[in-house]
Amino acid sequence: MKKKLLALALACGMVFSLAACGSNGDTTESPAANTGTPDAVSSETPGTEYEPATIRVAYMPNLGSASSLFTAIHQGYFEEVGLTVETSQFSGGPAEIAAMASGDIDISQIGHGAHSLCIQGDAVVFAFDQLSQADAVVANKAKGIETAADLKGKTVAVSSGTSSEIILQFVLEEAGLTMDDINTVEMNVEGMTTALISGQIDAAATWSPNTVTLEQTLGDDYLVLGTNNDYTDKAAFPSSFICTPEYAAENEDILVRFSQAILKAEVYRAANIEEVAKTLAADLDAPEDTMLLSVGEGNWQGAVDCMGDFDTIRSLYEAQQQVFLNNGTITEEVPVDNYVLFDVMQQAYDAYSASK
Repeated sequence: MKKKLLALALACGMVFSLAACGSNGDTTESPAANTGTPDAVSSETPGTEYEPATIRVAYMPNLGSASSLFTAIHQGYFEEVGLTVETSQFSGGPAEIAAMASGDIDISQIGHGAHSLCIQGDAVVFAFDQLSQADAVVANKAKGIETAADLKGKTVAVSSGTSSEIILQFVLEEAGLTMDDINTVEMNVEGMTTALISGQIDAAATWSPNTVTLEQTLGDDYLVLGTNNDYTDKAAFPSSFICTPEYAAENEDILVRFSQAILKAEVYRAANIEEVAKTLAADLDAPEDTMLLSVGEGNWQGAVDCMGDFDTIRSLYEAQQQVFLNNGTITEEVPVDNYVLFDVMQQAYDAYSASK
């Protein structure tokens, strides 16, 4: 397994791992962002007619989750395929999936942790977005922490069911510890930032851009105990666009068109990541310098390099599932084809390639 993942790291450029990650936080509606009213005829491929459609898309407020989505909006890529996109901001993947199940959202972008719910049948993956480097276990050195082993007996914030929990498990395992050796506090990642700065907790399993804020505030007391990039020989951390199985069965054409726009956005993102970060800062009402310091949280070029290479993409999702098997989140292996729609990915890639 280790050799296989190292090969994948080279094949797909796993220098940085995404995304942003799922969390169980409450939802926050963002101002609706859309492409305007699309024409029924594509400006990208003359003569191609699309039935106009409006879709509701959930994202998380970080570069890994929102960058391809908002790039496709601003560059007019959704409009080219007849789609109007309305966006809603969420704290994490499980909450997004719950909103899709209730019919409030059509499509969501999720990080690594929430993929366990896809494996269990709650949602299906129809587009690979990127590999995440956003997750980290960080600590306040003023609390007497110098290494991961020093977490024993300390109070550590975690967001269960998300990549926060996954990265914490990896760090503890490497230090010879388990969850029973620490005092865990359940929080969403935004709450962790305030709690660690105020001294209410000793460490946190969080993700960018919260890590940027913590480093800026804690200064010399800021300590990183482990990130996704430390475990690329053991795991893959893909982030994806997903929907419910029911929505996929009824809206394959929309998923293909949406994915086609996202592929184009991923290419633009890789070539213009700092511009994308500045634009997204305005979209999210976030500090521009914080967003610019977050540009390393995803392997943007790796996502482009993987386009059309479905053997590599399949292997990434297989490696991801192995993480959930190893930590007991899921108990039985599930064929990746059961929850990853490679037929949609292929159609979208073919359409994208034909439009270039």
